[in-house]
Amino acid sequence: MPMKIYADENMPLVAEFFGHLGPVTLFNGRAVTASALADAEVLLVRSVTPVNQALLAANKTLQFVGTATIGMDHIDKLYLAERGISFSSAPGCNAQSVVEYVLSALWYLAEKYQWQLSSKTLGIVGVGHIGQRLADAAAALDMQLLLCDPPRAATEADFNHTSFTELCRQADIISFHTPMVKTGPAPSWHLLNAQTLAMLKPECALINASRGAVIDNDALLQALKQQLRPVVLDVWEQEPDILQPLLPYLDIATAHIAGHSIEGKARGTAMLYQRLCQKLDQAPLMQLTDLLAVPAVEKVHISDNFGLPDVQNLARMLYDVRRDDALFRFHIQREGFDWLRKSYPPRREFSSLQLTGSKVPLWMAQLGFTSQQKGV
Repeated sequence: MPMKIYADENMPLVAEFFGHLGPVTLFNGRAVTASALADAEVLLVRSVTPVNQALLAANKTLQFVGTATIGMDHIDKLYLAERGISFSSAPGCNAQSVVEYVLSALWYLAEKYQWQLSSKTLGIVGVGHIGQRLADAAAALDMQLLLCDPPRAATEADFNHTSFTELCRQADIISFHTPMVKTGPAPSWHLLNAQTLAMLKPECALINASRGAVIDNDALLQALKQQLRPVVLDVWEQEPDILQPLLPYLDIATAHIAGHSIEGKARGTAMLYQRLCQKLDQAPLMQLTDLLAVPAVEKVHISDNFGLPDVQNLARMLYDVRRDDALFRFHIQREGFDWLRKSYPPRREFSSLQLTGSKVPLWMAQLGFTSQQKGV
């Protein structure tokens, strides 16, 4: 029997993946109503849609909910469990995309402020799918690392944990990759606030590509009025009604698009498709590699002289965060936050570009690139 599938209109390739399982109806993730989902049997969402009793009040047929995101703070998992509704997220789907966003921001800041990244200490707050990949990439760039992840520290004896307060005092750059946790022993809500902002080195740079409320945006604005520092924000409190007075104080401002590479978004769709097929005990008929478009540039040959200083130019051929900052500043007042997300231009990950050459450095794989040979 075909299933009635409802999906966020911003999920790529959803009809291509799920179409053979039943008709796919697309909806606006932020504006969808309970009545619109009354007959849904499969519900596929992104982070802008709170899935809870209010949204599902009119529905008696739902069997599966999937979110094409790593974060799950918008899902009432207890309510779904009480109703016997299967649930799946997509952990790690856009991890590489977010890492490439942060790397692009780091290269931009290094150029603007004339840094040597190898002389900087990067503090990573939240060392899960994204944070660990970023740590590996930063190590390839010869950066020093401080890692803060209380849950990992509690369960992994060999995890090299630095407390958040100590990280604030020592780091030259802090990048946030923690989920939104409001209660418990390690809450992340307003982790960076007026008190912890005062602990930072005067020129410590901040990058937030996790959840907006990890940083108290009002406190950040007041602090920046007193002491400028490099700041990159991809996520904001109260999205889509963001604190626009922050804009003049930011080096890079974007519309929650760090994870929006073609591969990152499509990978989330693919993971949910595979989970639903498992639930239905059906073999998946569609594969992501068969559905992705051929990249505009497929291969690049690098010479034996290629080294660490050359990586930035290669990466910028695929993605430069300054493009998204320019789009944001030009369109945010006229078109709005959600329009920027919905209209986001295509962007491919490093893995879409195959490197050829007799001596492709092995550390390029730590950044996310692929090559035809083992490297050196």
